[in-house]
Amino acid sequence: MTITHGQIDPRDEIAAIDRRLFGGFVEHLGRHIYDGIFEPGHETADAEGFRSDVIELVRELGVSTIRYPGGNFVSGYRWEDGIGPKDQRPRRLDLAWHATETNQIGLHEFQNWLDKVGSDLMLAVNLGTRGTEGALDLLEYANTSVRTARTDERAANGHAEPFAVKMWCLGNEMDGWWQLGHRNAEDYGKLASRTAKGMRQLDPSIELVVCGSSGRSMPTFGSWERTVLEHTFDDVDFISCHAYYQERDGDAQEFLASAVDMARFIDSVVATADHVAAVKKSDKRIMLSFDEWNVWYLSKWEEQAVAYGPDEWPVAPRQLEDQYHALDAVVFGDLLITLLQHADRVRSASLAQLVNVIAPIMTEPGGIAWRQTTFFPFSITSRLAGERAVRVAVDAGTFTSAQFGDVANVNAVATVDAEGVSLFVVNRSTTDAVDLRIDVSEFGGELALVESHLLHEEDRYAANTLADPERVGVRRVEGAQVRASALAATLPPISWAAFRLA
Repeated sequence: MTITHGQIDPRDEIAAIDRRLFGGFVEHLGRHIYDGIFEPGHETADAEGFRSDVIELVRELGVSTIRYPGGNFVSGYRWEDGIGPKDQRPRRLDLAWHATETNQIGLHEFQNWLDKVGSDLMLAVNLGTRGTEGALDLLEYANTSVRTARTDERAANGHAEPFAVKMWCLGNEMDGWWQLGHRNAEDYGKLASRTAKGMRQLDPSIELVVCGSSGRSMPTFGSWERTVLEHTFDDVDFISCHAYYQERDGDAQEFLASAVDMARFIDSVVATADHVAAVKKSDKRIMLSFDEWNVWYLSKWEEQAVAYGPDEWPVAPRQLEDQYHALDAVVFGDLLITLLQHADRVRSASLAQLVNVIAPIMTEPGGIAWRQTTFFPFSITSRLAGERAVRVAVDAGTFTSAQFGDVANVNAVATVDAEGVSLFVVNRSTTDAVDLRIDVSEFGGELALVESHLLHEEDRYAANTLADPERVGVRRVEGAQVRASALAATLPPISWAAFRLA
């Protein structure tokens, strides 16, 4: 047993928390849209064909802004295909995921779904096979209130008022060889700058996200960000980060160090952005949109991916349907802690994705919807996180990571608001429990522990499945209490916990 001493001081503030940190991501991929959020024949389907059981789970998850419609999908997408009468919409081949897109769900339908789940829209434009003109057409259609041919068309399609989309992504992963229309940093930076300038002429109120590297392991990482920002620094508000993590070769301890990689990723992008600012002698600070992050067993998908023939283009095939276990959820919770620890520069983040595709929510056609293990850290953190992120100094020793060297056994962050404080903490040790002793005396008066949540399983590979959808859940932290202005609790190995004091 390791005794961990720490302190929460409300004056040790990181930043105010932008609620867009708890965003999500919906892509036209696999069974995410069709048979996921949209299944007209399902017993819970509403009048528009959306599954009400999924809507309730997305509400419970607490996602703020949802990025749409991709992802790789957007780099070949014609947004016009998804508007107008459904029986007149064209079926298209989606080269990104080798599938057929029916276009039965488009901008209007997706906005209607967002209204039901209580989330805001974040739109990505196609800078792969299209460019500035297509982006301007979509922006005019979505945001303009002046009467034009585009806005008349929007009204005829049932939305007289503008969608008023605030955040816009200038393409997706444009450094990736897999991306339709991928290009080098110089060419992309010029295109993104031209597009951003045009979009701001049309709607100066929007916020723009330029593509950063599609992963920290990309050979051009760092130099890509620098070159792209040299072209777009004055035109954009955010640069994107994408990162996915998985356990490799059964090494759970190394997997539990994943958040260290995320932290270094963030710090590197911040340093690069601030270098460009320094060169330009600018006080402007580019923020980060970590608009794709998750645990994703990409290597399994690459091994098991179905090779379709030249005439096989299925509709909504089962793709990227990872089954998450307890260990995944603990790492996932640690990634959320890391995002909060960087709330001063990470002002938006999108969990990729929401339903069926590497998702916290799973569905069965004609059957149930259920929560995966990763659902719980997200829903609880989103609900309990207060107004401001605060550092938590803890000392619980370290373990040695082959990739990162000495890594802290315990990682934690707190948030504060007028009513109290929330603490989020993870025990990364695979062998030792931790006795937490967190000093909260700086808050003055008496704080009471009003709720606690623990995610831990003796079987680290326990998962929620169609056959056993409630195998893994959260429970209160037994014995946790506030005494003598200190929170005391015991966390078992490989565990994530959240506490609310008020």
